[in-house]
Amino acid sequence: MNRACFSGNTNLHENVDMRALSDLFKSNYLRMKIIRYIFITLFLILCSAVVSFSQADSTLKIYQFPADKIPRIDGNTDDWSFVPFDYVIGNDQLTDDEKKHATLDPKNLDVKVRVGWVKGMNRLYFLYEAYDDYWDFSRTDLHHDIFEIVVDGDQSGGPLIEQFHPNPQLRNSWDAYFNYHGVHAQNYHIYTPAEGQDWCLAWGSQPWIKEMPYANAAYSYNFKPGESGKLILEFWITPFDYAGQEGPVRAVESVLREGKNIGLCWAIIDFDDVNAKSNNGFWNLSDKHTMYGNASQLRTFKLMPLEPQFMKKIEALWTFTILDMEKRVVSFHDESVGKITSWKWDFGDGTNSSEQDPVHKYDKAGRYIVTLYIEGPDGKSRRAKVWDVALK
Repeated sequence: MNRACFSGNTNLHENVDMRALSDLFKSNYLRMKIIRYIFITLFLILCSAVVSFSQADSTLKIYQFPADKIPRIDGNTDDWSFVPFDYVIGNDQLTDDEKKHATLDPKNLDVKVRVGWVKGMNRLYFLYEAYDDYWDFSRTDLHHDIFEIVVDGDQSGGPLIEQFHPNPQLRNSWDAYFNYHGVHAQNYHIYTPAEGQDWCLAWGSQPWIKEMPYANAAYSYNFKPGESGKLILEFWITPFDYAGQEGPVRAVESVLREGKNIGLCWAIIDFDDVNAKSNNGFWNLSDKHTMYGNASQLRTFKLMPLEPQFMKKIEALWTFTILDMEKRVVSFHDESVGKITSWKWDFGDGTNSSEQDPVHKYDKAGRYIVTLYIEGPDGKSRRAKVWDVALK
């Protein structure tokens, strides 16, 4: 390298001996360093992919119900009749990861699951339809046909049962059970069907999550233990970012919003003989058997927007945030639907704004009627809120 590189000349590019640099680049030492760097980079990328995804499939969908078509929990499929077929998750998505069966024979077990949500409500709705050639539900223990679901509403991931606690010294301990198991992600063992017992086991120290107002379920079937037939199970649950054994007093519901991804998975535990010591299949939606206790192994589900036939072409919608009560500063947020070309805000104090998301300072305390007017190629719309904006 030219000595000028180390002189007071600040233009280094002009003082580098390009021939010497070329020779250096061609040296075996440098080439080996570059190859090593590339190898390590590729290795880390591959490791990251393995850690981030339990399996390489497409994201699954959760149907958004319109606010005026929320399903009734009555064991009837009518409320789900307009849900498109591409929301159905059936036999073709399930694998017996205990290797007892190569494929799921619909003559033995035929399953269809739909999942839905409603904007503004932190609930997940399920319709579970299943035909089984032998329904096993006469006992009150876990020797029972079960629909097991695991939900991680904020995709925090990681172990969720005491057996998999990150600290080996706490595994299978009562401290881990009461302080850790089912707290950040929840596992429900749902009995299919339940007779003379609760509809499910909420696996953990928070059984209150399976009761109203956090869950509800209803069945429809016409068979006895040991017989074949079709079962309809309709239910909803509330996912929690924190659900402790102390009850709902400190619980934090997972906030469900349009476009959000959540962790969700299920398995069908199929028993075909009341006297058998083990099940006849563990049909899993994940490619990891231990998804029942590890939220990082769940599938990714997306909370979808309304289907086009239920969306208004244009609708004014808005929210607000009081930024400073003492100075009476309010931020207004446009959440309108449709193609919009103009906005007009009437703040209720004789002033207005044409900004989409204005910040307004009120001079006086009061309760105000605020109205947003919008226009677009598909028409006009307005939304008023009476006295929601109250300032002291």
